[in-house]
Amino acid sequence: MSVGEGLGAQLDDYLRRWPEEAATVELFRGLLAGHGPGANAYVRERLEGHFTASAWLVDRTGTRVLLTHHRKLGRWLQLGGHADGDEDLARVALTEAREESGLPGLVVEPGLFDLDRHWIPERGEVPGHWHYDARFVVRAGVDERFVVSAESLDLAWRDIGGIANDADADASLRRMAGKWGLAGGSGALIRPSGTFSR
Repeated sequence: MSVGEGLGAQLDDYLRRWPEEAATVELFRGLLAGHGPGANAYVRERLEGHFTASAWLVDRTGTRVLLTHHRKLGRWLQLGGHADGDEDLARVALTEAREESGLPGLVVEPGLFDLDRHWIPERGEVPGHWHYDARFVVRAGVDERFVVSAESLDLAWRDIGGIANDADADASLRRMAGKWGLAGGSGALIRPSGTFSR
């Protein structure tokens, strides 16, 4: 599956790998089905809900992930942001990872790694709304020296095994750390047969 594969095909592939997440996939399919003129699901102005993209940004060894202490939400989370009209969510995830980390040599891997629909509380004049977040594995290169952007209070490399067992960590971070562990820390996409593929 190519990085730029359409979201519908990516959702089909994701459901084959994670059948227990069928309800979440259906939420994403519902938003995608309603996408069109006057109801662009890829722009933040669609307050009924819109697509965002995030990066599970791992180091070369696959043992650590780069997290942001999110300035607006005040929690440690993966890097990511709004699609702002771009329908290639893998590209959005890569762009956000570059902009928010300042890391050179980042590479996004094809295929959805995780899906998460979460509520964003009201902030100022923007009412509360749903984010439909598509997560992709992004790999760091040799240089791991990050730059903290205006989006973050701080950035930190965190041990993935520690996140999986941290009751105080965000639930979706724990889920992604668990998925990473199932793939043996390789980022390989899990198939129903129990085999892995790249």
